[in-house]
Amino acid sequence: MPTASLPALPSSEPAPDAASLWALCLEKLGRELPEQQFNTWIRPLHVALSADGDRLLIYVSNRFKLDWVRAQYGTRISELVTGILGRTLLIDLSVSPRQETIKSQIQSSSNVILAPLPGGSVAPLAQAEADIPSGLVKNRLNSALTFDTLVEGQANRMARTAAMHVAMTPGKMYNPLFIYGGVGLGKTHLMHAVGNRLLADKPQAKVLYIHAEQFVSDVVKSYQRKTFDQFKEKYHSLDLLLIDDVQFFANKDRTQEEFFNAFEALLAKRSHIVMTSDTYPKGLVDISERLVSRFDAGLTVALEPPELEMRVAILINKARAERSDMPEEVAFFIAKNVRSNVRELEGALRKCLAYSRFNQKDISIQLARDALRDLLSLQNRQISVENIQKTVADYYKIKVADMYSKKRPANIARPRQIAMYLAKELTQKSLPEIGDLFGGRDHTTVLHAVRKIGAERLQLTEVNQQLHVLEQTLKG
Repeated sequence: MPTASLPALPSSEPAPDAASLWALCLEKLGRELPEQQFNTWIRPLHVALSADGDRLLIYVSNRFKLDWVRAQYGTRISELVTGILGRTLLIDLSVSPRQETIKSQIQSSSNVILAPLPGGSVAPLAQAEADIPSGLVKNRLNSALTFDTLVEGQANRMARTAAMHVAMTPGKMYNPLFIYGGVGLGKTHLMHAVGNRLLADKPQAKVLYIHAEQFVSDVVKSYQRKTFDQFKEKYHSLDLLLIDDVQFFANKDRTQEEFFNAFEALLAKRSHIVMTSDTYPKGLVDISERLVSRFDAGLTVALEPPELEMRVAILINKARAERSDMPEEVAFFIAKNVRSNVRELEGALRKCLAYSRFNQKDISIQLARDALRDLLSLQNRQISVENIQKTVADYYKIKVADMYSKKRPANIARPRQIAMYLAKELTQKSLPEIGDLFGGRDHTTVLHAVRKIGAERLQLTEVNQQLHVLEQTLKG
């Protein structure tokens, strides 16, 4: 897949601030790396510019991470920085010299962490989310991810309502709560919001947020070290367990056994369990049937890609959090062109803000068009009505010609309606234009298909899953 280039500064311009420079690096690395790698190794890094402006200082929490980041990502980070600036800037990786300063900032729940610079001064880091050392915050919750900071819309309203109910009355209804959806739709945010709300009401509650891979690691360690009692004490005594991406349990029989035991122990003591996955429970592969049945025993809710108005609100709110004004017309322009998930919206926003700072220009539609030109070009090449028709035809094993034929048997008419729905959701085409591309059909036929499939998506898990697969295929 072609990759988008980043805007470079003419060499005559002064170096940007560390936050803007790192924001562009993050935007690129977020596209190149798998989500788990990015969140584990790149997102927690702290950056600042040296006093002389010749070095980008990157702080890592410990020696192990330092060696790994330098070996795996050091060269690529250097290439990105050089490409952005149009000149070489030395990359200086080191273990953070003032962990206590960082810890105190984390404990004060500040959303801005300060990185120490040579001479004792400090500069804001580009990352709001710190790499919290083990044992510092035992519940692993991000205090910035709350219900208040989550933009509500049709795409997440049911899931948000259920999560709020769990946070306010844990251990009663909707246990377990199973949230599923694609990448970047807010599953993790919702789980942190549940934990933060519960702790606000009950500060003594035992709450733990954890990624499924960490649970796997803990199981392995407990078997290697024969520390089963400590493992059970950690997981069986919780009031609320928040576990992300349970699809990672696939093919791990021992882990599944231990999670089943923890699951049963927590339910027995009326503790609550909230889980997320990229698919609904019965869609999980290589997970034991008895575990899937437990996942499906409470409430299962889906998170959908945000609708236009919700995307606009997200952009304006996140720009405000960055202390920047986002004109509504610019937010609409970006929202119309970035449709898939919140993470891509954030990436587009960061790119526009950095481009604005670099070029010392106000944010406008033209500036957004320039900053996102590679993303827009790539999107326009990849998603067309013709591409949608071919992808849907292949998926449902019919001929592409059936998409615009007059045939009306159910095995053809339904895929055709799904293709019309996706054409409306994923392209800029109007209803009449879509109708023309489907054999000259009237726009009312397209509107009927869009409304019908949209309603089914909200009501039928199987339809939603099929559409999710098609969307991910089309977006590459």
